[in-house]
Formats: sequence, structure tokens, C-alpha cells
Amino acid sequence: MFDAVARRYDLTNTVLSAGRDRAWRRATRDALRLTPGDRVLDLAAGTAVSTVDLAATGATAVACDFSLGMLRAGAERPVPKVAGDALALPFADGCFDAVAIAFGLRNVADVDRALGELARVTRPGGRLVVCEFSRPAWAPFRTLYTEYLMRVLPAVARRVSSSPDAYVYLAESIRAWPDQPALAARIAAGGWTRVGWRNLTGGIVALHRATRAPQTP
Repeated sequence: MFDAVARRYDLTNTVLSAGRDRAWRRATRDALRLTPGDRVLDLAAGTAVSTVDLAATGATAVACDFSLGMLRAGAERPVPKVAGDALALPFADGCFDAVAIAFGLRNVADVDRALGELARVTRPGGRLVVCEFSRPAWAPFRTLYTEYLMRVLPAVARRVSSSPDAYVYLAESIRAWPDQPALAARIAAGGWTRVGWRNLTGGIVALHRATRAPQTP
């Protein structure tokens, strides 16, 4: 499915989010608090547009995605790219100072296992940021947003996406995704401490942050 949408993926994201995708990427980058010399994993990186943002901080940013089509679509972006499965990451224990996954955790087959894998490859004290669609806090806005997801989003996708049917899945997966406190609890159970979040765009997106728990003797 992601191979099929890769060709016009970045354009479709910008159109469907009314350009907010750029601000969400910036918020993800800023929350990671990267400094030159840090090593950061951008998991579910897609075409690596987000990885380029992370690398602009001076950190060594590595794009990892399960979809070869996505990685090929971003082949010209000057960052390292690795094909890999979020449930069995091809990296050594504790090799990253920070890890990020933006709009990808919702798509893995086993969310808890993926959070555990992210913890495994992060050094103790390292940072995690999960940027993901969430649940708007204000009930009237939440109702309006749900209508947009189920009616408007697929219609717009038919005009701009290279695989419109995939965006029906997108809408359904967002509706089924846990709200902010429920996701925070799952992150805390996956080897992470100091879990918190803040809403972006009224809660359409939530930015969860956490710290890798120290290793026990």
C-alpha cells in the first residue's frame, strides 16, 4: 500500500493537512532537542523529508522504512536510508541518542513491540518523540474532524494521490487509534519514562515525548 502511494506522497500530505505537515515536522524536530554529534533514528521515514529536517540540526539522522517504494521516492535526499522492520530493527542496542516516529506508529502490526524495539536501540537517557494523529480535545471540533476524515479526506485524495484507496485506510486507522492518555500509557509500558504529550492543531496531532529508562543491573 505504501509503495503505491509513494510517488505523490509528500504532495498529498501537504494538501490533506492544508500545509500543516511542515509545522508538525518542525515540532517533532524541536521536541527531540538534537545537537551536533547526536545520532537520531527517523523510523517510518517514508521519503525521508522528515529525516532531512532532523539532519539540519547537525545530528546524524538515519531514515528507516519498511517500504522500499517510499525510500526510492526519496532517493535524492542526502541522508542515510535503511530498509527495516519496526518490529525487528536492524540496529545495535543503544546506538541512537534519540528516536522519532512521525505518523508511522499507527501503521505497525504490533505497536507495543515497536515501542520496545525503539527503546532497545536508544541509549539509556535518550529521547523518544512520537508524532501521530490523535483525538481533538474540544467535542464540537472532534465531530467536525471526524466528518472530514470519513467524507472529505477520501474525496480530496482521489484528486491528488497516486493510490486514493489507501486514504480510506488512513481515515479508518485514525478513528481507531488510542487517545493521548492511552498512547502515553502504552509508551510507558514499553521501556520509557517521563512520558508526556502536547496537542498540535487542536489535538488533530499529538506529540508524545519520553526518555529511555535506565538499564537495571
